[in-house]
Amino acid sequence: MSHTLIKEGKYSYIEAGEGRPIILLHGLMGTVSNFEGVLDHFSKIGYKVILPELPLYTLPILKTNVKNLSKFLKDFMAFKKIENAILLGNSLGGHIGLYFTKLNLKNVDALVLAGSSGLYEKSLGDSYPKRGNYEYIKTKTEEVFYNPEVATKEIIDEIYALVNDRTKVLKTLTIAKSAIRHNMAKDLPKMIIPACIIWGKNDTVTPPEVA
Repeated sequence: MSHTLIKEGKYSYIEAGEGRPIILLHGLMGTVSNFEGVLDHFSKIGYKVILPELPLYTLPILKTNVKNLSKFLKDFMAFKKIENAILLGNSLGGHIGLYFTKLNLKNVDALVLAGSSGLYEKSLGDSYPKRGNYEYIKTKTEEVFYNPEVATKEIIDEIYALVNDRTKVLKTLTIAKSAIRHNMAKDLPKMIIPACIIWGKNDTVTPPEVA
């Protein structure tokens, strides 16, 4: 990632550009580096683009869920003195954006959802990456992307470190179960807001029909 991570109090984030705020929300096993191209593009055309590191592995286990991650976003926006923003979320990040919008509709100008969870999630179950086997992790990480070259060594190394950390594995599974519990089907009809839905035809985790 070419941008510098800013650390202020309990928050770590990347910020670039000036103008209308866009907040980027990364996924469960995603990283801030996944959004580098988005950040570079929109920060140059009149947007202030902010990418917070979500506290997926620092919240207490009983608070590691979609609801509290949504509260983190609310607190972060208050910390940054942002009244309204466009929320752009991938996978779990999209789900957090949806849940936040449900509770704070007046603070969201628009939603961009890319392969968002919230209606259906394929259970991690038996497919959860095997610990210790780097080549297996590499293969599984590459399968997430249509173009496997997107899965750089940096991304693979981060996933490998994650699945070999027992605490992070437990919290990953806890968040995944929380995503299934916090189904948004009944909430969506009440959320009248501009939205852009971006989906991968070959997505197997959150299939295209979910869109």
